[in-house]
Amino acid sequence: LCRAIAALGEATALSANIIANACEQNYAGSQNKSGDDQLKLDIDCDNACFHAFRKSGVYATGASEETPVETPLDVYATTDTDVNVNGLYSIGFDPLDGSSIINANFSVGGIFGVWPGTNVLGRTGREQIVSAVSVYGPRTTLCIGLTNEARNSNTTTTTETENPGIVLEVTLVNNRTEWKLSRNDIRIQAAGKIFAPGNLRASNDNPAYGALIQHWISNRYTLRYTGGMVPDIYHILCKGKGVFTNVSSNVAPAKLRLLYEVAPIGLIIELAGGKTVHESREGVSVLDITIEDLDQRLGLCLGSTDEVDTYVNFMFHKEHAA
Repeated sequence: LCRAIAALGEATALSANIIANACEQNYAGSQNKSGDDQLKLDIDCDNACFHAFRKSGVYATGASEETPVETPLDVYATTDTDVNVNGLYSIGFDPLDGSSIINANFSVGGIFGVWPGTNVLGRTGREQIVSAVSVYGPRTTLCIGLTNEARNSNTTTTTETENPGIVLEVTLVNNRTEWKLSRNDIRIQAAGKIFAPGNLRASNDNPAYGALIQHWISNRYTLRYTGGMVPDIYHILCKGKGVFTNVSSNVAPAKLRLLYEVAPIGLIIELAGGKTVHESREGVSVLDITIEDLDQRLGLCLGSTDEVDTYVNFMFHKEHAA
């Protein structure tokens, strides 16, 4: 497991170097299998991540937003069906989240979810053993969510003395050659008047979502929204409070992918003491949604528990109509 986590750090360091040295953000003239136009940076970061995961020797398969197929990660694979028989883990990741805002030199990031075993299809986010979010901004940081299973994988402790899950942050220092622990045991408070309303256009034909946004404005919440999921989520983790939504409508469908974005981030949020909920399934955490398709998409709300409960009241109980 240590090698699997170290590979996340190497993938992040390689991507940080690629992004920092990219003077132009040109489209590659290609689309991924989801139909999204690809930047050359998308492809370069994707290749760098796959290189790091293959090099680790502990990953059996991997799938990414840019390469949405379960890809063998055995360095000796000769066919698309070869699987690293020594691989203990599978990974789903978004190598460059926020490519639509990178030309403005906004912070962007990467998202990684690690599952025990040789596949990700048919699994849930709750089965992850580790997930991580990287941010490429003034600093390069990696926020890592370690489950109870991850923290106790190399110990012989009894159940009564096991370490609980934890979220921590490391920062890339010394000319991108070394990771240093910068924050330990990140926690999210129960309430916090900060909101990041993703897919805002859906509020035009989703009255409940529109009413919720008006509630935030009327109650003088602070807007913190960049247009990139990673920096918006990271702001909640840094401040220790807030709420992020990405709600769909008939005109503005869901865009976030369960495997590459929602499940890994959902794990970090819940390990930090926050809460997640599927946009249209009351009481259902995003971590309990089965991954049935590599391009499966959904809406969500996550963050401080009280703020997510407010979302539930507006979206499911029609509190705004009272």
